[in-house]
Amino acid sequence: MKRDYAVIGLGRFGGSICTELSEEGRHVLAIDADEDKINEFKNIASYAVIADSTDEATLKDLGIKNIDHVIVAIGDNIQASILTTVVLTDLGIKKITVKAQNDYHEKILNRIGADQVVHPERDMGKRIARNIISSNILDYLELSDDYSIVEVKAGKKMDGRTMIDLDIRARYGCNVVAVKREDSINVSPAADDVLEEDDTLIIIGADNDLSRFERHLVF
Repeated sequence: MKRDYAVIGLGRFGGSICTELSEEGRHVLAIDADEDKINEFKNIASYAVIADSTDEATLKDLGIKNIDHVIVAIGDNIQASILTTVVLTDLGIKKITVKAQNDYHEKILNRIGADQVVHPERDMGKRIARNIISSNILDYLELSDDYSIVEVKAGKKMDGRTMIDLDIRARYGCNVVAVKREDSINVSPAADDVLEEDDTLIIIGADNDLSRFERHLVF
């Protein structure tokens, strides 16, 4: 079943979400107080409207209560972000995702009912830093404060060795969930599967264990 979405705030973050959801064929209600932004997205979103998202009556009139998932992507106006989240919580929206500007903002959002709080700039910074630190790290996604999932390029040390030879889970506490080779992907690789140099391993684990694995086996 297709869900309906609303994106409030059409800056770089909110605009990107609006565009991606729309390209995936989702019904998206785009809301911003800036007329120029609405004009920019009126041919992208299903419906784009100039509105004050802190006004409960306005959101009701827009049918926000019928939306499955609302993304609050308001830029630097923390007060508007918080007030909008309060209004959406009071209206009983099923799922609310909010962009946070800082840790204090995140604490408030969690307390007032946000289901998910994201730090796009901070999280992207972490991903870029990991890529800079290790040339073998192709991508990085933080799952929590302590756990992540990474894409690692297999080096010469792994070439021609089986999963059981490497014994990554026992030695490093990490789990290889898939191996990509060119255009194919092997989900849940078997113990006797042989790796090749330049394979991509998708690994999940604690950050400390992943760092240990990178230092000892990848290079």
